[in-house]
Amino acid sequence: MAKYNMADQFNLLKKVQKEMAELQDALEDMSVEGTAGGGMVTVKATGKQKILYVKIDSEVVDPEDVEMLEDLIIAATNQALDKSREMAQEEMQKIAGGMLGNLPGGLKIPGLGL
Repeated sequence: MAKYNMADQFNLLKKVQKEMAELQDALEDMSVEGTAGGGMVTVKATGKQKILYVKIDSEVVDPEDVEMLEDLIIAATNQALDKSREMAQEEMQKIAGGMLGNLPGGLKIPGLGL
């Protein structure tokens, strides 16, 4: 049975924390799009779940059916935010993947969602 080395685990944790901090900065520059209505509404969001823009095709703007437009905006926004969260999670897994599983007692780091 391998001997547990606290110093190695601490260094590993510090490395993961540093890489996660760098990823948080990088997520600001990453973006994804969500669409609804066959592309009639497009929403772009950053990897930190901030909306960058909403694009609405003029064909979908009907003063008699504002509710449909609202529904399309909500659908596209939710899709963009879901994709953003998935992208952020995938990027975090690349960094922390197998490393955090080696920490004692299944240690969880707040804010990482791992």
